[in-house]
Amino acid sequence: MFENPSAIGSSHSPHLRKLGAKSVSSDLGSGEPVNSVQEGYVLPFVVGEMKGSSSPMQTTAIMPSPTFLWRFKVIWFLIWAFTCCKIGWDSVMRMSADLRDLFLYEAFLYYNPLLLVTMMVWLWGVCLWVFSQSTINYAKIFDLDQNHLTHREIWKCSIWMTVIVPTSMTAYLYLYSHGEVALAASQPVILYVAVALVLIFPFDIFYFSSRYFLLRTLWRIAFPLQPISFPDFFLADILTSMAKVFSDLERSVCRMVHRQVATIAWFEADSVCGSHSVAIPLVLVIPYIWRLLQCLRQYKDTKEKPTLFNALKYSTAVPVIFLSALKYHVTPDSWTYVYRRLWLFSSLVNSLYSFYWDITRDWDLSVFTRIFKFNKPSLCSNLLYGRQWVYFWVIGSNLVLRCTWTYKLSAHLRHNYLTVFMVAALEMLRRFQWIFFRVENEWNKITKCGFQIPMTDIPREEEKLLGSTNHNV
Repeated sequence: MFENPSAIGSSHSPHLRKLGAKSVSSDLGSGEPVNSVQEGYVLPFVVGEMKGSSSPMQTTAIMPSPTFLWRFKVIWFLIWAFTCCKIGWDSVMRMSADLRDLFLYEAFLYYNPLLLVTMMVWLWGVCLWVFSQSTINYAKIFDLDQNHLTHREIWKCSIWMTVIVPTSMTAYLYLYSHGEVALAASQPVILYVAVALVLIFPFDIFYFSSRYFLLRTLWRIAFPLQPISFPDFFLADILTSMAKVFSDLERSVCRMVHRQVATIAWFEADSVCGSHSVAIPLVLVIPYIWRLLQCLRQYKDTKEKPTLFNALKYSTAVPVIFLSALKYHVTPDSWTYVYRRLWLFSSLVNSLYSFYWDITRDWDLSVFTRIFKFNKPSLCSNLLYGRQWVYFWVIGSNLVLRCTWTYKLSAHLRHNYLTVFMVAALEMLRRFQWIFFRVENEWNKITKCGFQIPMTDIPREEEKLLGSTNHNV
Protein backbone atom coordinates (compact mmCIF):
# COMPACT_ATOMS: atom_id res chain seq x y z
CA MET A 1 0.00 0.00 0.00
CA PHE A 2 2.88 2.42 0.80
CA GLU A 3 5.27 1.33 -1.91
CA ASN A 4 6.46 4.91 -2.62
CA PRO A 5 6.25 7.08 0.49
CA SER A 6 8.12 9.95 -1.12
CA ALA A 7 5.41 10.26 -3.75
CA ILE A 8 2.80 10.63 -1.05
CA GLY A 9 4.85 13.28 0.69
CA SER A 10 5.25 15.21 -2.51
CA SER A 11 1.50 15.17 -3.05
CA HIS A 12 0.50 16.50 0.32
CA SER A 13 3.34 18.59 1.70
CA PRO A 14 2.40 22.26 1.61
CA HIS A 15 6.08 23.12 1.42
CA LEU A 16 6.31 21.59 -2.05
CA ARG A 17 3.44 23.42 -3.67
CA LYS A 18 4.23 25.92 -6.35
CA LEU A 19 3.13 29.45 -5.93
CA GLY A 20 -0.54 29.71 -6.93
CA ALA A 21 -0.98 25.93 -7.30
CA LYS A 22 -3.92 24.14 -5.73
CA SER A 23 -3.66 21.46 -3.09
CA VAL A 24 -3.21 17.95 -4.53
CA SER A 25 -4.80 14.95 -2.76
CA SER A 26 -3.39 11.50 -3.01
CA ASP A 27 -5.64 8.97 -4.64
CA LEU A 28 -5.00 5.77 -2.74
CA GLY A 29 -7.73 3.92 -4.44
CA SER A 30 -10.47 5.32 -2.20
CA GLY A 31 -10.17 9.03 -3.01
CA GLU A 32 -9.53 9.87 0.70
CA PRO A 33 -6.62 12.00 1.77
CA VAL A 34 -3.79 10.57 3.76
CA ASN A 35 -4.36 10.66 7.50
CA SER A 36 -2.30 12.70 9.92
CA VAL A 37 -0.22 9.73 11.07
CA GLN A 38 0.91 9.05 7.53
CA GLU A 39 1.74 12.76 7.01
CA GLY A 40 3.70 12.84 10.26
CA TYR A 41 5.67 9.82 9.07
CA VAL A 42 6.42 11.22 5.65
CA LEU A 43 7.03 14.95 6.26
CA PRO A 44 10.26 14.63 8.26
CA PHE A 45 11.91 12.91 5.29
CA VAL A 46 10.68 15.58 2.90
CA VAL A 47 11.78 18.44 5.15
CA GLY A 48 15.15 16.82 5.57
CA GLU A 49 15.55 16.56 1.81
CA MET A 50 14.52 20.18 1.34
CA LYS A 51 17.08 21.48 3.85
CA GLY A 52 19.84 20.00 1.77
CA SER A 53 18.49 21.21 -1.53
CA SER A 54 18.52 24.58 -3.24
CA SER A 55 15.13 24.32 -4.93
CA PRO A 56 13.59 27.69 -5.86
CA MET A 57 10.26 26.47 -4.43
CA GLN A 58 11.78 26.92 -0.97
CA THR A 59 11.42 30.73 -1.18
CA THR A 60 7.62 30.72 -1.46
CA ALA A 61 7.11 30.95 2.33
CA ILE A 62 9.61 33.78 2.91
CA MET A 63 8.10 36.93 4.48
CA PRO A 64 9.78 40.33 4.76
CA SER A 65 11.37 40.95 8.13
CA PRO A 66 9.96 43.57 10.52
CA THR A 67 13.13 45.62 10.12
CA PHE A 68 12.69 45.71 6.34
CA LEU A 69 9.03 46.71 6.67
CA TRP A 70 9.94 49.46 9.14
CA ARG A 71 12.61 50.85 6.81
CA PHE A 72 10.20 50.64 3.89
CA LYS A 73 7.58 52.66 5.80
CA VAL A 74 10.16 55.24 6.87
CA ILE A 75 11.32 55.70 3.28
CA TRP A 76 7.75 56.22 2.08
CA PHE A 77 7.11 58.65 4.95
CA LEU A 78 10.19 60.69 4.02
CA ILE A 79 9.11 60.73 0.38
CA TRP A 80 5.66 61.92 1.42
CA ALA A 81 7.11 64.62 3.71
CA PHE A 82 9.44 65.89 0.97
CA THR A 83 6.60 65.96 -1.56
CA CYS A 84 4.32 67.94 0.77
CA CYS A 85 7.08 70.44 1.59
CA LYS A 86 7.99 70.89 -2.08
CA ILE A 87 4.39 71.39 -3.22
CA GLY A 88 3.61 73.68 -0.30
CA TRP A 89 6.68 75.84 -0.85
CA ASP A 90 6.06 76.17 -4.57
CA SER A 91 2.42 77.05 -3.91
CA VAL A 92 3.33 79.79 -1.45
CA MET A 93 5.93 81.24 -3.80
CA ARG A 94 3.28 81.55 -6.53
CA MET A 95 1.38 84.05 -4.41
CA SER A 96 2.14 87.74 -4.63
CA ALA A 97 4.28 89.15 -1.83
CA ASP A 98 1.53 91.39 -0.43
CA LEU A 99 -0.94 88.48 -0.08
CA ARG A 100 1.53 85.82 0.99
CA ASP A 101 1.44 86.58 4.73
CA LEU A 102 -2.35 86.77 4.81
CA PHE A 103 -2.52 83.55 2.82
CA LEU A 104 -0.28 81.71 5.30
CA TYR A 105 -2.08 83.27 8.25
CA GLU A 106 -5.39 81.85 7.04
CA ALA A 107 -3.89 78.44 6.31
CA PHE A 108 -2.36 78.28 9.79
CA LEU A 109 -5.66 79.28 11.34
CA TYR A 110 -7.48 76.28 9.86
CA TYR A 111 -4.77 73.69 10.42
CA ASN A 112 -3.00 75.00 13.52
CA PRO A 113 -5.56 73.43 15.94
CA LEU A 114 -5.32 69.95 14.43
CA LEU A 115 -1.53 70.13 14.20
CA LEU A 116 -1.33 70.96 17.91
CA VAL A 117 -3.77 68.16 18.76
CA THR A 118 -1.63 65.76 16.73
CA MET A 119 1.43 66.86 18.66
CA MET A 120 -0.36 66.29 21.96
CA VAL A 121 -1.42 62.79 20.90
CA TRP A 122 2.21 61.96 20.05
CA LEU A 123 3.34 63.21 23.46
CA TRP A 124 0.61 61.26 25.23
CA GLY A 125 1.87 58.11 23.51
CA VAL A 126 5.35 58.85 24.87
CA CYS A 127 3.86 59.25 28.36
CA LEU A 128 2.15 55.87 28.13
CA TRP A 129 5.37 54.27 26.94
CA VAL A 130 7.27 55.66 29.94
CA PHE A 131 4.52 54.53 32.32
CA SER A 132 4.57 51.04 30.82
CA GLN A 133 8.32 50.84 31.47
CA SER A 134 8.02 52.06 35.04
CA THR A 135 6.30 50.86 38.20
CA ILE A 136 3.39 53.26 37.67
CA ASN A 137 0.12 51.48 36.91
CA TYR A 138 -1.51 54.21 34.85
CA ALA A 139 -4.50 52.01 33.98
CA LYS A 140 -5.45 51.88 37.65
CA ILE A 141 -4.90 55.61 38.12
CA PHE A 142 -7.20 56.49 35.22
CA ASP A 143 -9.61 53.65 35.94
CA LEU A 144 -9.13 52.11 32.48
CA ASP A 145 -10.36 48.68 31.45
CA GLN A 146 -8.25 45.99 29.81
CA ASN A 147 -9.17 47.24 26.33
CA HIS A 148 -7.57 50.65 26.75
CA LEU A 149 -5.22 51.92 24.07
CA THR A 150 -1.54 51.19 24.54
CA HIS A 151 1.25 53.53 23.50
CA ARG A 152 1.63 51.62 20.22
CA GLU A 153 -2.02 52.16 19.32
CA ILE A 154 -1.80 55.81 20.31
CA TRP A 155 1.19 56.20 18.02
CA LYS A 156 -0.71 54.53 15.17
CA CYS A 157 -3.41 57.18 15.55
CA SER A 158 -0.71 59.85 15.68
CA ILE A 159 0.85 58.60 12.45
CA TRP A 160 -2.46 58.78 10.63
CA MET A 161 -3.10 62.27 11.97
CA THR A 162 0.44 63.31 11.00
CA VAL A 163 -0.21 62.17 7.43
CA ILE A 164 -3.77 63.37 6.95
CA VAL A 165 -3.57 66.90 8.39
CA PRO A 166 -0.46 68.10 6.46
CA THR A 167 -1.76 66.41 3.29
CA SER A 168 -5.00 68.39 3.54
CA MET A 169 -3.03 71.56 4.21
CA THR A 170 -0.82 70.92 1.17
CA ALA A 171 -3.89 70.37 -1.00
CA TYR A 172 -5.35 73.65 0.28
CA LEU A 173 -2.17 75.58 -0.54
CA TYR A 174 -1.83 74.00 -3.98
CA LEU A 175 -5.45 74.47 -5.05
CA TYR A 176 -5.66 78.05 -3.78
CA SER A 177 -2.42 79.11 -5.47
CA HIS A 178 -3.59 77.59 -8.77
CA GLY A 179 -6.92 79.43 -8.76
CA GLU A 180 -9.13 76.53 -7.66
CA VAL A 181 -10.64 78.56 -4.83
CA ALA A 182 -13.81 76.48 -4.41
CA LEU A 183 -11.87 73.23 -4.17
CA ALA A 184 -9.36 74.83 -1.81
CA ALA A 185 -12.12 76.06 0.48
CA SER A 186 -13.52 72.53 0.71
CA GLN A 187 -10.30 71.00 2.08
CA PRO A 188 -10.45 72.24 5.69
CA VAL A 189 -14.23 71.74 5.75
CA ILE A 190 -13.90 68.09 4.70
CA LEU A 191 -11.14 67.55 7.25
CA TYR A 192 -13.13 69.05 10.13
CA VAL A 193 -16.25 67.07 9.24
CA ALA A 194 -14.24 63.84 8.95
CA VAL A 195 -12.64 64.34 12.38
CA ALA A 196 -16.02 65.05 13.97
CA LEU A 197 -17.57 61.96 12.37
CA VAL A 198 -14.74 59.71 13.50
CA LEU A 199 -15.16 60.94 17.10
CA ILE A 200 -18.92 60.42 17.27
CA PHE A 201 -19.18 57.35 15.02
CA PRO A 202 -21.61 55.10 16.94
CA PHE A 203 -20.40 51.74 15.66
CA ASP A 204 -17.82 49.44 17.23
CA ILE A 205 -14.88 50.41 15.02
CA PHE A 206 -12.07 52.95 15.32
CA TYR A 207 -11.44 52.15 19.01
CA PHE A 208 -15.07 52.60 20.02
CA SER A 209 -14.54 52.08 23.78
CA SER A 210 -11.71 54.62 23.91
CA ARG A 211 -13.70 57.18 21.91
CA TYR A 212 -16.65 56.67 24.22
CA PHE A 213 -14.40 57.14 27.28
CA LEU A 214 -13.02 60.38 25.83
CA LEU A 215 -16.44 61.79 24.92
CA ARG A 216 -17.89 60.79 28.29
CA THR A 217 -15.02 62.50 30.11
CA LEU A 218 -15.47 65.65 28.02
CA TRP A 219 -19.16 65.63 28.90
CA ARG A 220 -18.34 65.30 32.61
CA ILE A 221 -15.90 68.21 32.29
CA ALA A 222 -18.40 70.48 30.56
CA PHE A 223 -21.14 69.61 33.04
CA PRO A 224 -19.58 68.81 36.45
CA LEU A 225 -22.81 67.57 37.99
CA GLN A 226 -21.19 64.48 39.51
CA PRO A 227 -18.22 63.84 41.83
CA ILE A 228 -14.95 64.72 40.12
CA SER A 229 -12.66 61.79 39.33
CA PHE A 230 -8.97 61.88 38.49
CA PRO A 231 -9.48 61.52 34.70
CA ASP A 232 -11.96 64.41 34.81
CA PHE A 233 -9.66 67.05 36.24
CA PHE A 234 -6.56 65.57 34.56
CA LEU A 235 -8.03 66.03 31.08
CA ALA A 236 -9.48 69.41 32.09
CA ASP A 237 -5.98 70.58 33.07
CA ILE A 238 -4.68 69.50 29.66
CA LEU A 239 -7.50 71.45 27.99
CA THR A 240 -6.36 74.65 29.73
CA SER A 241 -3.08 74.26 27.86
CA MET A 242 -5.07 73.94 24.64
CA ALA A 243 -7.09 77.15 25.05
CA LYS A 244 -5.58 78.49 21.82
CA VAL A 245 -6.81 75.36 20.03
CA PHE A 246 -10.36 76.11 21.16
CA SER A 247 -10.05 79.74 20.05
CA ASP A 248 -8.76 78.83 16.59
CA LEU A 249 -11.40 76.13 16.20
CA GLU A 250 -14.11 78.69 16.93
CA ARG A 251 -12.73 81.15 14.40
CA SER A 252 -12.28 78.42 11.77
CA VAL A 253 -15.79 77.06 12.19
CA CYS A 254 -17.15 80.61 12.17
CA ARG A 255 -15.56 81.27 8.77
CA MET A 256 -16.76 77.95 7.42
CA VAL A 257 -20.32 78.69 8.52
CA HIS A 258 -20.21 82.20 7.03
CA ARG A 259 -18.48 80.90 3.88
CA GLN A 260 -15.38 83.02 4.38
CA VAL A 261 -12.85 80.24 3.74
CA ALA A 262 -10.35 81.20 1.03
CA THR A 263 -11.86 84.69 0.70
CA ILE A 264 -10.77 88.16 1.76
CA ALA A 265 -13.98 88.98 3.63
CA TRP A 266 -12.47 88.00 6.98
CA PHE A 267 -9.41 90.27 6.59
CA GLU A 268 -11.34 93.04 8.28
CA ALA A 269 -10.59 92.77 12.00
CA ASP A 270 -14.03 94.02 13.01
CA SER A 271 -15.93 91.47 10.91
CA VAL A 272 -18.02 88.74 12.50
CA CYS A 273 -15.08 86.31 12.43
CA GLY A 274 -12.29 88.88 12.68
CA SER A 275 -9.46 89.15 15.19
CA HIS A 276 -11.41 91.68 17.28
CA SER A 277 -14.40 89.38 17.78
CA VAL A 278 -15.74 89.15 21.33
CA ALA A 279 -16.06 85.38 20.86
CA ILE A 280 -12.27 84.99 21.09
CA PRO A 281 -11.90 85.79 24.82
CA LEU A 282 -15.13 83.93 25.59
CA VAL A 283 -13.79 80.74 24.04
CA LEU A 284 -10.31 81.19 25.57
CA VAL A 285 -11.77 81.35 29.07
CA ILE A 286 -13.99 78.25 28.75
CA PRO A 287 -11.35 75.64 29.84
CA TYR A 288 -10.53 77.72 32.94
CA ILE A 289 -14.18 78.09 33.84
CA TRP A 290 -14.61 74.34 33.53
CA ARG A 291 -11.69 73.74 35.85
CA LEU A 292 -12.94 76.34 38.31
CA LEU A 293 -16.37 74.70 38.45
CA GLN A 294 -14.72 71.34 39.05
CA CYS A 295 -12.88 72.75 42.07
CA LEU A 296 -16.09 74.22 43.45
CA ARG A 297 -17.84 70.90 42.95
CA GLN A 298 -15.05 69.11 44.77
CA TYR A 299 -15.27 71.54 47.67
CA LYS A 300 -19.00 70.84 47.87
CA ASP A 301 -18.26 67.11 48.12
CA THR A 302 -15.18 67.13 50.38
CA LYS A 303 -15.23 70.50 52.22
CA GLU A 304 -11.44 70.70 51.72
CA LYS A 305 -10.17 74.28 51.71
CA PRO A 306 -7.27 73.64 49.27
CA THR A 307 -9.81 73.10 46.52
CA LEU A 308 -10.97 76.71 47.00
CA PHE A 309 -7.41 77.96 46.59
CA ASN A 310 -7.14 75.83 43.46
CA ALA A 311 -10.34 77.45 42.15
CA LEU A 312 -8.80 80.83 42.86
CA LYS A 313 -5.79 79.86 40.74
CA TYR A 314 -7.95 79.25 37.69
CA SER A 315 -9.93 82.43 38.29
CA THR A 316 -6.72 84.47 37.91
CA ALA A 317 -6.67 83.59 34.19
CA VAL A 318 -9.97 85.39 33.60
CA PRO A 319 -8.66 88.99 33.97
CA VAL A 320 -5.61 88.16 31.82
CA ILE A 321 -7.87 87.14 28.94
CA PHE A 322 -10.47 89.89 29.13
CA LEU A 323 -8.09 92.77 29.92
CA SER A 324 -6.10 91.83 26.81
CA ALA A 325 -9.27 91.83 24.70
CA LEU A 326 -10.15 95.34 25.96
CA LYS A 327 -7.37 96.83 23.85
CA TYR A 328 -9.65 96.75 20.80
CA HIS A 329 -12.60 98.30 22.61
CA VAL A 330 -11.08 101.21 24.57
CA THR A 331 -9.14 104.33 23.64
CA PRO A 332 -5.36 104.03 23.17
CA ASP A 333 -4.69 106.26 26.19
CA SER A 334 -6.94 104.18 28.42
CA TRP A 335 -5.16 101.03 27.31
CA THR A 336 -1.66 102.44 27.78
CA TYR A 337 -2.12 104.06 31.20
CA VAL A 338 -4.80 101.88 32.81
CA TYR A 339 -5.69 98.55 31.29
CA ARG A 340 -2.22 97.57 30.09
CA ARG A 341 -0.83 97.93 33.62
CA LEU A 342 -3.69 95.90 35.02
CA TRP A 343 -3.06 93.26 32.37
CA LEU A 344 0.64 93.03 33.26
CA PHE A 345 -0.16 92.72 36.96
CA SER A 346 -2.80 90.04 36.42
CA SER A 347 -0.44 88.13 34.11
CA LEU A 348 2.26 88.12 36.76
CA VAL A 349 -0.15 86.92 39.44
CA ASN A 350 -1.52 84.14 37.23
CA SER A 351 1.93 82.89 36.19
CA LEU A 352 3.44 82.85 39.68
CA TYR A 353 0.36 81.39 41.33
CA SER A 354 0.16 78.61 38.75
CA PHE A 355 3.88 77.91 39.11
CA TYR A 356 3.63 77.69 42.89
CA TRP A 357 0.68 75.31 42.66
CA ASP A 358 2.48 73.05 40.17
CA ILE A 359 5.48 72.65 42.46
CA THR A 360 3.83 72.32 45.84
CA ARG A 361 0.47 70.69 45.08
CA ASP A 362 0.32 69.01 41.67
CA TRP A 363 3.84 67.60 41.84
CA ASP A 364 4.55 67.71 45.58
CA LEU A 365 8.23 68.37 44.91
CA SER A 366 8.72 69.64 48.43
CA VAL A 367 10.13 66.20 49.24
CA PHE A 368 11.79 65.67 45.84
CA THR A 369 10.22 62.33 45.05
CA ARG A 370 12.13 59.91 42.83
CA ILE A 371 10.45 60.04 39.47
CA PHE A 372 10.61 57.31 36.82
CA LYS A 373 11.43 54.28 38.93
CA PHE A 374 11.82 51.90 36.02
CA ASN A 375 11.32 48.15 36.28
CA LYS A 376 14.28 47.45 33.99
CA PRO A 377 17.47 49.55 33.94
CA SER A 378 17.92 51.51 30.76
CA LEU A 379 19.66 54.62 29.48
CA CYS A 380 16.52 56.63 30.18
CA SER A 381 16.24 55.37 33.76
CA ASN A 382 19.93 56.04 34.43
CA LEU A 383 19.52 59.61 33.21
CA LEU A 384 16.35 60.38 35.15
CA TYR A 385 16.14 58.16 38.22
CA GLY A 386 16.83 60.23 41.33
CA ARG A 387 18.75 62.89 39.39
CA GLN A 388 18.55 66.37 40.87
CA TRP A 389 19.13 68.05 37.51
CA VAL A 390 15.78 66.65 36.34
CA TYR A 391 13.95 68.53 39.06
CA PHE A 392 15.92 71.75 38.59
CA TRP A 393 15.26 71.62 34.85
CA VAL A 394 11.55 70.98 35.33
CA ILE A 395 11.17 73.74 37.92
CA GLY A 396 13.09 76.30 35.85
CA SER A 397 11.45 75.48 32.52
CA ASN A 398 8.00 75.38 34.12
CA LEU A 399 8.48 78.89 35.51
CA VAL A 400 9.66 80.29 32.18
CA LEU A 401 6.94 78.61 30.16
CA ARG A 402 4.25 79.57 32.66
CA CYS A 403 5.15 83.21 32.05
CA THR A 404 5.42 82.67 28.28
CA TRP A 405 2.01 81.06 28.16
CA THR A 406 0.47 84.43 29.04
CA TYR A 407 1.39 85.42 25.49
CA LYS A 408 -1.11 82.89 24.21
CA LEU A 409 -3.94 84.05 26.45
CA SER A 410 -3.57 87.64 25.25
CA ALA A 411 -5.46 88.44 22.08
CA HIS A 412 -3.53 91.64 21.39
CA LEU A 413 -0.24 89.70 21.13
CA ARG A 414 -1.42 87.12 18.60
CA HIS A 415 -0.64 88.78 15.25
CA ASN A 416 2.54 86.83 14.48
CA TYR A 417 1.14 83.38 13.73
CA LEU A 418 4.53 81.64 13.72
CA THR A 419 5.41 82.99 17.16
CA VAL A 420 1.99 82.05 18.45
CA PHE A 421 2.37 78.52 17.08
CA MET A 422 5.78 78.11 18.72
CA VAL A 423 4.50 79.36 22.07
CA ALA A 424 1.55 76.96 21.85
CA ALA A 425 3.92 74.08 21.03
CA LEU A 426 6.13 75.00 24.01
CA GLU A 427 3.08 74.97 26.26
CA MET A 428 2.34 71.46 25.00
CA LEU A 429 5.87 70.43 26.00
CA ARG A 430 5.43 72.04 29.43
CA ARG A 431 2.20 70.12 29.93
CA PHE A 432 3.97 66.98 28.67
CA GLN A 433 6.54 67.10 31.47
CA TRP A 434 3.85 68.15 33.94
CA ILE A 435 2.03 64.87 33.23
CA PHE A 436 4.92 62.72 34.46
CA PHE A 437 5.17 64.38 37.85
CA ARG A 438 1.41 64.70 38.31
CA VAL A 439 0.77 61.03 37.57
CA GLU A 440 3.69 59.93 39.72
CA ASN A 441 2.39 62.04 42.60
CA GLU A 442 -1.03 60.44 42.28
CA TRP A 443 0.50 56.96 42.17
CA ASN A 444 2.50 57.71 45.32
CA LYS A 445 -0.73 58.64 47.07
CA ILE A 446 -2.41 55.43 45.96
CA THR A 447 0.52 53.26 47.01
CA LYS A 448 1.04 55.11 50.29
CA CYS A 449 4.05 57.34 49.79
CA GLY A 450 5.83 55.34 47.12
CA PHE A 451 5.44 51.83 48.63
CA GLN A 452 4.07 49.91 45.68
CA ILE A 453 1.35 47.37 46.39
CA PRO A 454 1.17 44.51 43.91
CA MET A 455 -1.86 44.79 41.69
CA THR A 456 -3.14 41.42 42.84
CA ASP A 457 -3.04 42.55 46.49
CA ILE A 458 -5.00 45.76 46.03
CA PRO A 459 -8.49 45.22 47.46
CA ARG A 460 -11.55 45.82 45.39
CA GLU A 461 -12.65 48.55 47.79
CA GLU A 462 -9.64 50.66 46.85
CA GLU A 463 -10.45 50.29 43.17
CA LYS A 464 -13.86 51.75 43.89
CA LEU A 465 -12.29 54.66 45.75
CA LEU A 466 -10.22 55.59 42.70
CA GLY A 467 -13.35 57.02 41.12
CA SER A 468 -14.31 58.94 44.27
CA THR A 469 -13.65 62.56 45.09
CA ASN A 470 -10.81 61.90 47.53
CA HIS A 471 -8.21 63.32 45.14
CA ASN A 472 -6.12 66.26 46.19
CA VAL A 473 -6.42 68.42 43.10
